[in-house]
Amino acid sequence: MAGKVFFSVTMSLDGFMAPEAVPVEEVFSPDGQNDPRVQRWLTKWSELQAWVFPLRFFRENLKLGEGGEEGLDNDIARATHERTGASVMGKRMFDAGELAWPEEAPFHTPVFVVTHTKRDPWKRPGGTTFNFVNDDIEAALDQAREAAGDRDVRIAGGGATILEYVNAGLIDEFSIALSPVLFGSGIRLFEGVDADRVALEPVRAEHSPRVTHLTYAVRER
Repeated sequence: MAGKVFFSVTMSLDGFMAPEAVPVEEVFSPDGQNDPRVQRWLTKWSELQAWVFPLRFFRENLKLGEGGEEGLDNDIARATHERTGASVMGKRMFDAGELAWPEEAPFHTPVFVVTHTKRDPWKRPGGTTFNFVNDDIEAALDQAREAAGDRDVRIAGGGATILEYVNAGLIDEFSIALSPVLFGSGIRLFEGVDADRVALEPVRAEHSPRVTHLTYAVRER
């Protein structure tokens, strides 16, 4: 039996999943680190994702050493990883990750990158292989489903790619870690959503001291 197609992201209290876009090469370049725009971006991103950094699973997955917090947040992060048999992402997310991820990328499953760029599969230590799909989002999802088998497919991001899958009616479920920060501007998670087509059914809400985890099933309206 095929698994679900889902996404799981952190969102600010006012609806943003990332600060304003800045060129990824500036974020991860030595010169960019001194740019006030980049510094503001990194500060806001760190505040948004602060719940993840102390987790035991996060530290284990990125080979940051032993220790780390356990509890609800850690259980959810680990379960999200373990349910995922393959991931799909857009080119912008891949470009940022290629600069930021360690040599052993943190997916440990096949990843399908939707892009116009032609490139051979890129195999990394630890079981992650990036496959570059030059067709549409449905073709990438078909390949991911085949690779995932009976496990789930995660639409990893970024926001534009997630929205494409939502508006195409291809998402079964999603989870949001609602972080108690305010951005005021940035990349909205649901900017441009086809609200006439998409209906949501609450599945569960779970609270930790740092974030609120909200899960919804997606139905056609």
